[in-house]
Amino acid sequence: MPMYEYYCPDCHTKFEALRPMSQADEAIACKQCESDRATRTLSLFATFSRDSNRVSSQPAPSNFGGGCCGGACGCSH
Repeated sequence: MPMYEYYCPDCHTKFEALRPMSQADEAIACKQCESDRATRTLSLFATFSRDSNRVSSQPAPSNFGGGCCGGACGCSH
């Protein structure tokens, strides 16, 4: 089951919830103030890679969303 991030405009709280994809955009009560105005937000994530003996953390690229998945489709990206 996917985890989604939500934001409550009433108490300015961000929280996460495990929900089925079919319920991702349905109303959910805020974990802090129980307001029913919380909305789903765009989730950002980081990638981790090991270079020699150090681990680096970088934000995931934000240029996805258009057809290609990093060259797996056979294009030259």
